[in-house]
Amino acid sequence: MKVAIVGASGAVGQEFLRVLAERNFPIDELLLFGSSRSAGTEYTFRGKKITVKELKHNDDFKGVDIAFTSAGAGTSKEFATTITKHGAVMIDNSSAFRMDEDIPLVVPEVNGEDAKRRPRGIIANPNCTTIQMVVALQAIENLSHIKSVHVATYQAASGAGAAAMDELKKQYVELNNGEKPTIAKFAYQLAYNVIPQVDVFTDNFYTKEEMKMFNETRKIMHSDVKVSAMCVRVPVMRAHSESIWVETERPVSVEEAKKAFAEAPGVILMDDPENKVYPMPLDIAGKDPVYVGRVRADLSNENGLTFWTVSDQIKKGAALNAVQIAEYLIKENAL
Repeated sequence: MKVAIVGASGAVGQEFLRVLAERNFPIDELLLFGSSRSAGTEYTFRGKKITVKELKHNDDFKGVDIAFTSAGAGTSKEFATTITKHGAVMIDNSSAFRMDEDIPLVVPEVNGEDAKRRPRGIIANPNCTTIQMVVALQAIENLSHIKSVHVATYQAASGAGAAAMDELKKQYVELNNGEKPTIAKFAYQLAYNVIPQVDVFTDNFYTKEEMKMFNETRKIMHSDVKVSAMCVRVPVMRAHSESIWVETERPVSVEEAKKAFAEAPGVILMDDPENKVYPMPLDIAGKDPVYVGRVRADLSNENGLTFWTVSDQIKKGAALNAVQIAEYLIKENAL
C-alpha cells in the first residue's frame, strides 16, 4: 500500500500522520507533499524520517493507492488530475468537490457505500461541523425520518487552523498583560468573546459554513431534511460542540433516542445530568468518537428531540473521517 499526504505540514496533515500511526493503517510506503515553503521539511513516521516533496505537475503519484489531500480547495482543484491520473484514490479534505454530483461525499457511519462510486477517482470529506452532526443524526434517522434540524454550533479556534489556535493563546497573554490583542485570523478578538460568524455571508444572510451544513447533510443522508444552522466561533482551543434540535415524522421517546445513540457506530452516549455528566470540548479533544449528551424532549414540538454533541473536528471532523473512508475501501476491496 502506497499512501500520500498532500498538505503534510498543516494542522490536518499532521493529524493524518498521528491517525495513520494510531490506527496501524497498512502502509508500505508513505509520501509527503507540500508547498515550496514546506518542501524539505522532515517528519518522522513509524521511526522513519520522511522528507516533504514539493507538489508539482509530474508523475510523483504513479503507484500511489490513496492520496489524502488537505491543502485548500484551490490546490485540490489544480492538482486533482495530477494526483488521480495513475489510479490513486484522492480523499479530499477541502470544499473543492463536496457538492459535485459525480463526487461522493462520505461519512462511513452514514453512507460508506457511496465511496465505491467515484467516476473521477475523488471522494470528498465533508465539512467538520457536518460530519459531527450526521453521525449523531443517523442514529435518529434509523428510528424515524428526520424532517428538519435546527443547530447552533460552538466552534473551536482550531477550526481555523494552527495559526488561529496560536492567536487565541497569544490574545489571552496580551490582554492579561494589559496589551492590545493581536487580531489577524478572525474579524474580532476571540479571547473572552464569541463571534457569530464562521466563514463569509451569502445572499440569504447565512454564512457559507451554515449553508454547508444544509447542503452537505442532504447529500450525505440522501434526504430531504432541512437544516437551519447558526455557526459561532468560541474561545475554545480544540473540539467543536453543537446544540441540535430535530423534528421527526413520528414522536421518538428520549429512551429510544438514548438507546439508539448508545448503539450507534462512532457515537458515545455521555448523558447523566443528575451527576453533571455530559460531553465538553476540554475532555473530548484528541478523542475519536462523536459524544452525545443532554438528550431530552423538545418542549416546543411533540415530534421533537434536542441533544448536545461534542467532537474533535481536526480528528473526526477531518483526518480520522478520511482515514476511515480509506479503511472502508480496503475492507470492501473497493480501491
